Amino acid sequence: MWASLCPAHPRPGTAGNHRALGSVDATGGPERIRGSPTRPGVPAPPVPKAIEKGTETVSDDVRNVIIIGSGPAGYTAAVYAARGDLKPLVFEGSVTAGGALMNTTDVENYPGFADGIMGPDLMDGMRKQAERFGAELITDDVTEVDLTSDPKIVKVGDDVYRAHAVIVATGSQHRKLGLPREDALSGRGVSWCATCDGFFFRDQDIAVVGGGDTAMEEAIFLTKFARTVTVVHRRDELRASRIMQDRAFNNDKIRFAWDSEVVELHGEEKLSGVRLRNVRTGAEEDLAVTGLFIAIGHDPRSDLFTGQLDTDDEGYLVVDAPTTRTNLPGVFASGDVVDHTYRQAITAAGTGCAAAIDAERWLQDRGEAETVPQTDPAVLAGEG
Repeated sequence: MWASLCPAHPRPGTAGNHRALGSVDATGGPERIRGSPTRPGVPAPPVPKAIEKGTETVSDDVRNVIIIGSGPAGYTAAVYAARGDLKPLVFEGSVTAGGALMNTTDVENYPGFADGIMGPDLMDGMRKQAERFGAELITDDVTEVDLTSDPKIVKVGDDVYRAHAVIVATGSQHRKLGLPREDALSGRGVSWCATCDGFFFRDQDIAVVGGGDTAMEEAIFLTKFARTVTVVHRRDELRASRIMQDRAFNNDKIRFAWDSEVVELHGEEKLSGVRLRNVRTGAEEDLAVTGLFIAIGHDPRSDLFTGQLDTDDEGYLVVDAPTTRTNLPGVFASGDVVDHTYRQAITAAGTGCAAAIDAERWLQDRGEAETVPQTDPAVLAGEG
């Protein structure tokens, strides 16, 4: 069994640190916070009081806003909310911190980086920017929410947090083929992340399933290690952008299995091959590969909000466009958990910005003006 080599970025001072950064006290007014002796000019985080209720630890601080998720949407929302003095608390996720871009190699279409930038580096920069403005980031998973209550309730294991507003930025997750033994062979030849696991397949024959930009990016990256890379696609032409198609077609290590789908995985302890079926003729053939990288799209991470937030038929959260408002007052959604049309880092960042501004305005309109200083979006625009 081989272990994942996903880029690990240390989270100094965040993991297990649930201290509040200037929360709202029980009277509704802002807590007074002292300057830090080690970081002049930066408020020192007070230790929140908590009350015990059974096995749960319930903080009696009510936050202005909690952001669930990270990635371009969550981190941008954190930057804008922090700049607006909302002192946001961000739950990044223990596995998904940084979002899908943590599994991406070169990001060539994000403005401001003429030579491109590695996905993890872009996310690390956004994270540091949010922290610089005072956002508190915790690398934990939210396990339960009650977004119908006032204030909103967000649970992380036995810890309970409350907030006037919540921004959802949970993104999406890799879509599976739905084949028997797919989960059993995960980490044993089946993968959804070339940058994480490509190293393990040096001088081996592998396959990539998909026909979009992500699939081409994975295939091209894997040629650094593999002997051959077979792209398996259900159609007779790719959906990828022209530049990505050209790169794939011009790579001598990449071959294509057109009009084909994977219908069976071979191997007990590890993957030894796959069976392909031609979608036009029904003919089947075996392809001997020791690695299979699946890049067929994503599904929104919206299960946590089932029964509370409205979704469309595909599970994406529904917002009152052009705003980021959901069907519940004080709950806003941004990024790939909403967007199944564009799904770009820059569009996710844009909706994260919008969600923070929408949340700030909602808090003002709700009568929290004494706790939330109004910020002119034109001033914030300089950080976008």
